[in-house]
Amino acid sequence: MDEQIKILLVDDEEPSREALLLLLQRAGYRLTGCGSGSEALEFLAADSFDLVITDLFLPDLTGIDILKKVKELSPVMEVILITGHASAESAVRAMKEGAFDYITKPLNIDELRIIIDKALEKQRLLTENVYLKKQLRDRYEFANIIGNSPAMQKVFSRMAKIIKTDSTVLILGESGTGKELIAKAIHGNGPRRDKPFIAVHCGAIPENLLESELFGHTKGSFTGAIRDKVGKFEAANHGTIFLDEIGTLPMHLQIKLLRVLQEEEVERVGSNKPVKLDVRVISATNADLAEEVKRGNFRDDLYYRLNVIPITLPPLRERVEDILPLIRHFLVKYCKTMGRPTMAISKEALEALESYPWPGNVRELENVVERTVALADGDLITPAELPSGIAKAFGTRDEGPPKVTEQGIDLARTVAEIERRMITDALALANGVKARAAALLKLNRTTLVEKMRRLGMEK
Repeated sequence: MDEQIKILLVDDEEPSREALLLLLQRAGYRLTGCGSGSEALEFLAADSFDLVITDLFLPDLTGIDILKKVKELSPVMEVILITGHASAESAVRAMKEGAFDYITKPLNIDELRIIIDKALEKQRLLTENVYLKKQLRDRYEFANIIGNSPAMQKVFSRMAKIIKTDSTVLILGESGTGKELIAKAIHGNGPRRDKPFIAVHCGAIPENLLESELFGHTKGSFTGAIRDKVGKFEAANHGTIFLDEIGTLPMHLQIKLLRVLQEEEVERVGSNKPVKLDVRVISATNADLAEEVKRGNFRDDLYYRLNVIPITLPPLRERVEDILPLIRHFLVKYCKTMGRPTMAISKEALEALESYPWPGNVRELENVVERTVALADGDLITPAELPSGIAKAFGTRDEGPPKVTEQGIDLARTVAEIERRMITDALALANGVKARAAALLKLNRTTLVEKMRRLGMEK
């Protein structure tokens, strides 16, 4: 039994109180006893308890009065009411006011111990739940999104104005700038924080499955639909749905999404029965949606529905002052994960990182820091520990490309060496995933594989 569990016992019948104190102390609990409601309130004001056991009828107050006071002081503290004069009315009122249980005298000590253990277990779960919710809220506090630059302060200012609203938000920014993190922060700090946050990457789901994924389907509506399925919109009901890369949404689904937004209801594939929705919509894209509208690739009416409140995230190259705080944050994170002392970064390495253009933005910076922590031998990061592309770009940033001299230059060999170095760096940043490396190099995967084969990099 945990000796730190403290119980306040309130009973005006001294023999009964003393007997119960003795029995519960023998069971391993720490007990404080008193004989009136006023004494109980004094103890509650001066000390903290895990549980209160109180008689329903006391000379000055009732057990219900004490119950109400306990719930004011601590919503997770449990109260067990005891009485020698039970009635259905008093039992109903006790439970309505939040009592854990209501038991009658004479007390069965074994039964009481079981009830006490259940009450303490409930309290533990409630306390953990409160703590986890606080952790979740803290995780998405704006202060935990790193950005001291004027550009990020503008983003925070815009977010602070909209978190209490239900307005539709469109987050714009290059890949890797943290669009989903901003969406989670808006949700996690708003009135829907305790409701679902459902994220959908529209570009990562095959077009033939996307409609069912978003809106659900009924059994038998198409081949393979062996049971009813709830779509992401229904799953997000009363919460927030985050539609990432909304610019990739096919035209026929743009029409259906527009109807969902206008009517605030959804119909599953194969059904004509609408389901009412209460969902906040936050979408994001790295494309220029206004330009896509001009080209006829995106509906203008849907664009205006989504773009009620735009938030534009700056690329990392435009917020250089945030690079050092981000590096420190990632160093702490990955040094802890990998069980090594927190590393420092040299002036030269920092200059190299600050001069790099970061096409992959914060996500790319995080990958570089993780890789460096994993591979570095010492506790100080120097340019030698950085990916060669970053270090070499820094070391030769004023030299420009190789120049042709009177002695001539082997163009094919020079181009091959540049390609080999850039492919090596891209693969390192992509953790060896060729599709991702190809995206960093703005190539098709098949083109990258062919180049690697030609350069002797494919075994």
